[in-house]
Amino acid sequence: MSRRRAGRAVVTAMLAALVPHGAARAQQSADQDALPRSVIEAWRPPTLTITRYTENWSSLADPAARRARWTAPLKYIPLAAPQVWLSTGLELRARVEATQGQTARYWRAMPHADLHVGRFRVFVQGLANAAQGVVGGPSPVDRTGVDLLQAFADVTVPIAPGTTLRLEGGRQLVSLGSERLVGTRYGPNTPLPFDGTRALLDSGSYTASLFYLVPVAAGPHSMDDRRSRQKALWGIYATRWLGSGHAARIDAYAMVYHDRAASLQQAGFAGGLGDERRITLGLRSAGRAGSAYWDIEAMAQGGRLAGAPIHAWSVALRAGRRFPALPATPDLSLHVDLASGDKAPADGRVNGFNPLFPKGKYFGELSPLGPRNLIDVHPALTLALGKLNGGAVQLGVTGMAYWRQSRGDGVYDVPGRQLHPATAGQARFLGKQAEAVVTWQATRELALTASASHFVPGGFLVQAGAGRPIDLFAGEASFRF
Repeated sequence: MSRRRAGRAVVTAMLAALVPHGAARAQQSADQDALPRSVIEAWRPPTLTITRYTENWSSLADPAARRARWTAPLKYIPLAAPQVWLSTGLELRARVEATQGQTARYWRAMPHADLHVGRFRVFVQGLANAAQGVVGGPSPVDRTGVDLLQAFADVTVPIAPGTTLRLEGGRQLVSLGSERLVGTRYGPNTPLPFDGTRALLDSGSYTASLFYLVPVAAGPHSMDDRRSRQKALWGIYATRWLGSGHAARIDAYAMVYHDRAASLQQAGFAGGLGDERRITLGLRSAGRAGSAYWDIEAMAQGGRLAGAPIHAWSVALRAGRRFPALPATPDLSLHVDLASGDKAPADGRVNGFNPLFPKGKYFGELSPLGPRNLIDVHPALTLALGKLNGGAVQLGVTGMAYWRQSRGDGVYDVPGRQLHPATAGQARFLGKQAEAVVTWQATRELALTASASHFVPGGFLVQAGAGRPIDLFAGEASFRF
């Protein structure tokens, strides 16, 4: 299929996927508030939140407020008593991708209900999705049928003036900080939930989360998603909010990851499985000052994999500035990511960084490589193109370049699977990529996105026999309230 025909197929499928208009705007997540919209990936809608249960619709308790928009009565439904109310919502998403001469189509629906009874709350969200035309056939990440995505209960207990403790238990999507280590995998068709418990302390400028989480593995059929018997994660994530309106934050965290059947390829062994117990310590600073913003994070990992000691690390930097006085309000930023790789095969040490459960679409709409044994330099420019029928139109243009951090290790994808071993080539350069994304927030609920991505393999991938360029044309319609 030619690029022109692929682009027409994407546009046609997008128009066929359009759904009715609708609903009210909710507060954004903490990370969305901390950084300008241009830092948020194009696949993340600019309204509402990803996890949904973090949205607070109690401001609609006044009946007059519920007359502001047709969906407002669905966001706050008063029940038996003043403190008993129900909130409902829905996401409908259709996506088309044209690559490698094939056109893949994805659909998903995620309705949810949020019941509040005083300080007690029950949240339930379902998932129904499907996929067609996926290269190599759809995996459970593309298509899992009808399943329970989230179902948990929590209770909030005041323990001092201005300080509360919230206890949660059940299945839920979890987003920690920048989602470099623990994310919702929202971009792919099937998000990643966890079964577990959390205790969240909120004391004004300080928040802390103590958690024990077990990932839920998606199955190929309906109602067959099951918690992992192999993997678990536990630890603490704390945040200190700074400045007026929480304009900046400092995060510190410690977490333990246990995998009873981890792949030994990253340790330089010939293959097989082994027990991995990996400790991650991290420090992050993010925020904004005037027109400038930043997000800096450093992570160190220790522990053992099949008896071999682990010494790994990762550093990420995102910094930029907006120019509100210029036409189109340019937003110029630079992203740099470094993740360590194994130094030498069979040396008895593990130096490869493990990103655990990172967000989907890690580097953009097209993410051919994952954050393990990688150096990425990623300049980006975002322009506000004005409004179309009252909805904001935004253009994002990015360039990316990738290298291996260590010649002694191979190349991996975002989920952590090894694509090519270190012996496949001697070069360090992996390739370069260009991407353009146009987003139109047609209404408060309906967002339309179109993107074009082009990846040119570098020396190592050419030596490994993967020298064919990758083109991706994608279109997406997302309706959420």
